[in-house]
Amino acid sequence: MGVNRLILGSSNAKAKVVTQRILAYLEDGSLRKAINTLFYSPFQFSFSLYARLFQLCSANLAIVEARKLESHLISFCDPPPTFLLNRAIETFAKCGCLRDARQLFDEMPHKDGGSWNAIITAHAQGGSPDKALHLFLDMTRSGVRPTEVTFASILRSCADDFALFLSCQIHALLVKYGVDENVILATCLVDIYGKCHIMSEARRMFDEINNPNVVSWNVIVRRYLEMGDETEAVSMFSRIFRAGVRPLTYTFSNALVACSRTCALKEGIQIHGSVVKIGYEEDEVVSSSLIDMYAKCCDLDSASKIFDLPISKDLISWTSMVSTYAICGRTKEARELFNKMPEQNIVSWNALLTGYTRFYQWEDALNFIFLLLEKKCELDYVTLVLILNVCSGLSNVELGKQVHGYAYRCGLCSNVFVGNALLDMYGKCGFLRRSDICFYQISDLRNRESWNSLMTSYARHQLSEEVMTIFMEMQQETTPSEHTLAILLAACADIFAAKHGKAIHGFIIRNGYVMDLVVLGAMVDMYSKCRILDYALKVFKEASPGDVILWNTIMLGCCHHGMWTKVLKLFELMKKEGIEPDHVTFLAVLKACISGGYVEQGREHFDLMSSEYCVMARLEHYECMIELYCRHGVMDGLEEFVKTLPFDPTIPMLMRVLDVCREYGNSRLGKWAAGRLNL
Repeated sequence: MGVNRLILGSSNAKAKVVTQRILAYLEDGSLRKAINTLFYSPFQFSFSLYARLFQLCSANLAIVEARKLESHLISFCDPPPTFLLNRAIETFAKCGCLRDARQLFDEMPHKDGGSWNAIITAHAQGGSPDKALHLFLDMTRSGVRPTEVTFASILRSCADDFALFLSCQIHALLVKYGVDENVILATCLVDIYGKCHIMSEARRMFDEINNPNVVSWNVIVRRYLEMGDETEAVSMFSRIFRAGVRPLTYTFSNALVACSRTCALKEGIQIHGSVVKIGYEEDEVVSSSLIDMYAKCCDLDSASKIFDLPISKDLISWTSMVSTYAICGRTKEARELFNKMPEQNIVSWNALLTGYTRFYQWEDALNFIFLLLEKKCELDYVTLVLILNVCSGLSNVELGKQVHGYAYRCGLCSNVFVGNALLDMYGKCGFLRRSDICFYQISDLRNRESWNSLMTSYARHQLSEEVMTIFMEMQQETTPSEHTLAILLAACADIFAAKHGKAIHGFIIRNGYVMDLVVLGAMVDMYSKCRILDYALKVFKEASPGDVILWNTIMLGCCHHGMWTKVLKLFELMKKEGIEPDHVTFLAVLKACISGGYVEQGREHFDLMSSEYCVMARLEHYECMIELYCRHGVMDGLEEFVKTLPFDPTIPMLMRVLDVCREYGNSRLGKWAAGRLNL
């Protein structure tokens, strides 16, 4: 008995000495030496020392030392206390070793609520939400009551795994245990319902929170934004201030993104005022969002002022400003800013290349691509799509083939966006066979845009019957979009297939498609070309059009059908509606005047183009005026017109003048025309 006391006393004394040495190592910042000293000591230390060492291993992600510490604890503490084993599980999880954490959990002789919380949280935060959900079910079956910590971890897993059904069951448990008013848990439910696209339930849950915190507000704004309800996202953001909560920088960013998408400049300016008031103007995330918002709202001056503020600019800010100039068509300024960037990544290159392609500046785009290749930057799928767009614009199929080869070598042909771009490129360059091959190579990936691109390629080459066949095949795989239907209507117009055109019109009505401007224009054009002008006019009147393209379509349709007076009446109605005519409008009017013999009205409308509407007359307008005078034998007007042209008359113009002079015996003007032709 006395010997045992002596050994125990000696052991305690040794432990105290070694503990002092371990603490000294910790003060010097040498965790490894501290753990090794403990590991080679054949006796138990105080529980508080183990707890502190587990905490330090977790903070330093020291997995080797954590394993040694756990091994010593199990070897010399019989039985080891559960709370320390829980700390070991948390440490293993923090170091990214879920297998070690699960093995220790399974070997624990006794598990308490903390043990279950530790292992569930480990899997929830370690990217294994499905395993966390299974562990939660095991926990409830074992009779252990979940705590608020457990619920928080498992709800996070539900959000990551989109486990809506289980989330509803957990919601019921929260109500049962009376913890449903916990703001953290309620916010988790708002997040889950929002991610699962049930915004009505997310909003109801949010409204039931007594005092939503800043995270709650951020979640509801973010979920509305992700659901495409930008108006409600901005509305919820405005309520934050009335609730007396200071928004996070990311909440400001989400609200500004919502304004960007809807071009809500007024609301964006108000949010900018709040940014300045709170003092977030120098935050990089907020400033980038402000630049993007003003850019999307076409307020480049405000975007430039924010960028020029004396704040640190990261790569995102620079790229955002380059993109701003590029998407607004100011590619020269975008290029100058791009050249000033301290560093560039592939996103920066893509931003400027997008501007070149959007505004059809193909040569500049091609030179920029060659510069990009010289820099040997790693291209992504966005870059390849943009380069293929340039190949399409330049009809440069050889370069497109090289891009195709590069995409194949890099494994990017399996990307649906690259596949669609290849399909479009080959189609626009006239290589329909290759376009077909690309289409079938992406059979597992292709989407609605793939089908639309293939149909557009065939329609562009007047293969309208094949377009109809492709559409029949498409319906077995996916549903058509409004763009698809516009392509079909254009194909029907090309082959005068009125029966098929009517069938498509009925299909649109039966399936509730929105008849946007493109569809309406294609439908009016189809009925006009198929000589069913009554239907074309009916569609036009029911549309209440506010776009000049639709007016042009119906006016050209009336012109082709000999309804010349109707064209002039439509032009007058167009002016009353406040629709600004363009060069196509005046072309339709002049053609109507030619066919109807309205010489004076034709001259008046020609003069109106530049004097009242600032529309520059094109070659086809001058040709129409010459034809107007020639067809109706107004030789004096013809002579005055051709001799005052702002350019040298073209050969077809002079030939037409010469022909009419022979017909009407006007030798003077005929000699002039012959002289210009060197006859």
